[in-house]
Amino acid sequence: MTTQTSRPPIILIAGHWLGAWAWDEVLDHLDTDHSRAIAMTLPGLDAADPERASRTLDDQAAAVLDVIAQLGVSKDQPATIVAHSGANAPVSLVLDRHPELVHRVVWVDSGPAAAGSVFAPDLPEGVTELPLPPFDVLAQQASLEGLSAAALERFRARAVPEPGPVLRQPVDVTDDARRRVPTTLVCCSIPSAQVLELARAGHPMFADVAHLEHLDVIDLPTGHWPMWSRPRELAEVIQSAASRTV
Repeated sequence: MTTQTSRPPIILIAGHWLGAWAWDEVLDHLDTDHSRAIAMTLPGLDAADPERASRTLDDQAAAVLDVIAQLGVSKDQPATIVAHSGANAPVSLVLDRHPELVHRVVWVDSGPAAAGSVFAPDLPEGVTELPLPPFDVLAQQASLEGLSAAALERFRARAVPEPGPVLRQPVDVTDDARRRVPTTLVCCSIPSAQVLELARAGHPMFADVAHLEHLDVIDLPTGHWPMWSRPRELAEVIQSAASRTV
């Protein structure tokens, strides 16, 4: 696809257990000028893929770069990448390998993954995949605030187990140019003031935030899945971020 537009294309990537379908409500609210805004499903999260449990972070990063290529993205027409939650690991790899192709990265209740970080370092090698846990367990790890019963039912019905290799693979990033990519942090379940305080303190989850050179921070108070709890407002934030020049 090489159609030109005055605005950069937008690629929406959801976190663990989720596919492109997670962004349906947000896409409904995005301005029609963003006809090239697309949501993608990362390798390992397509229920129809018989090899999905063996997919890796490298596979996921390669898939994002394939979508970038399909959109005709170049350093003169870079893409805005929106990464929710656990999509931060493969997107961090993309930023490390090809920062020139990214106009801006929007982290949705997430942030850049630090070098060497592993999502589940203690996950046994014999565990091939991690299914969506019961909601009472999940709620201890991430806020479910704002999710309706229908949203939770859809989440349960459509969730795909996360591949074990994705959860165990260290994030290999080395190019400091990734930190110069303009960045928007959308803070939902943790207020921005707390996120920035954690970053300054070197908390592993947010340590790399302290090194970002062009950072905007936006509070969108809700739970960890704002694409369902506040889709219109999230679309507005994404629209604004994608339209920024710096």
